[in-house]
Amino acid sequence: MSKCLSNNLSEMQEAQPAMLAAKELLAHGMAPVYRVINGVLVVTVFMVVGLWLSGNGTNAGPFDLARILVPDEARHIVWSNGFGMLDQYKNENAHGEGIAQASSNVGFASARQQTVALLMPSVAQVPVKSISHLADRIPASKIDPQALDSNLMGSIQNQRAVADFFEKKYSLDRKKIEEYVSNTILIAKEVNIDPVLLLAVISVESNFNPNTKSHAGAEGLMQVMTSVHRDKYALFGGTREAAKPEVNIRVGAYILKYLIATAGSLRNGLKYYVGAANAEDDGGYADKVMAERNRLIGLCQTKSTNRLTLNGKDLRS
Repeated sequence: MSKCLSNNLSEMQEAQPAMLAAKELLAHGMAPVYRVINGVLVVTVFMVVGLWLSGNGTNAGPFDLARILVPDEARHIVWSNGFGMLDQYKNENAHGEGIAQASSNVGFASARQQTVALLMPSVAQVPVKSISHLADRIPASKIDPQALDSNLMGSIQNQRAVADFFEKKYSLDRKKIEEYVSNTILIAKEVNIDPVLLLAVISVESNFNPNTKSHAGAEGLMQVMTSVHRDKYALFGGTREAAKPEVNIRVGAYILKYLIATAGSLRNGLKYYVGAANAEDDGGYADKVMAERNRLIGLCQTKSTNRLTLNGKDLRS
């Protein structure tokens, strides 16, 4: 009996080195697999964080995790000032909602200043809430490419040329037209829509007169139906703010983008915007807006070309 046990023990001792060698061989063989898995996990984390931070600018849709993970204000602060500001936001939020709101307004202004140069930079300092949390819900895939920003208004020279055009066309005060143009460009970036299109709509709707009010109850530069859109004006303090350019353009820009997505094209969106959704035609409204838009595009393209010439010589490579 003891001899049998001794033999078994001896056999087990002899088998252990073989088992250890097999385990080492298996671990060595699996090492590349583990490295690949770890690499995939790291890349996935970076992609998720990247999509989160870029959600406001790219309409990342369901991948825009910011609306799930943190408030919209926090995303703006992170986007404009880095991760360090997120901790500051949290600390301020712990001291009260009022302090946090003040911080978010500063964050909005800072972000807007950094993302676009403006003819009148002071408009970016006006404390006003963003409407991007609504505009971001509209899938970019549903927006007619013609309604997206072609970056023509990113040039101060082009902004000045457009301001000159409207100043002469409507005999406007220079400071006011610069304010309206700058606000429109700022808000277009916020809503992710073409500022040239918004400027064309404002020109056709109100001739850049913020005090214009129709018999039907449409008000402001974008001629938004105040009674219909009370819920949107509630974000900015109620309908008493409806005529303020920085508020009226925001609400109008969001509504226009929503209608373009709903109607399926820029022209149909304009038809909806003027209230002719169920009519056979819009009375020429879309044609007027598109014609004004094309005039502004031509003006900007001419200025952009001129900027690349010197003494009659083409400087483009």
